[in-house]
Amino acid sequence: MHSRRLRAASLEPLLLSILAEEEAYGYQIVQRARALSDGKMRWSNGTLYPLLHDLEHRGLVTSRWRPAPQAPRRKYYCLTPKGERALAKLKAEWLEVHGMFAQLWGLQA
Repeated sequence: MHSRRLRAASLEPLLLSILAEEEAYGYQIVQRARALSDGKMRWSNGTLYPLLHDLEHRGLVTSRWRPAPQAPRRKYYCLTPKGERALAKLKAEWLEVHGMFAQLWGLQA
């Protein structure tokens, strides 16, 4: 399990990155994060949905209800153009920080 602070700092860029792949509903997002982390990242509804609502309020994602076969309708989330720009900025920031740690920890060839 990752530290609470590291997990909190990574939630927004991770969520935006998942939605950059394709639109998804909550359960799909949770499953994708779990798969990417080999089961170490476990989001609860109390973590995921407030963040999705905040991103939607800020105009970074949009949502729409869609019917689902053999199930209740689902709310799908996708990135907006503003969300794509925010993700590009976050990605650049994370890569810069990663580069510093890679140098400090001798990870660069």
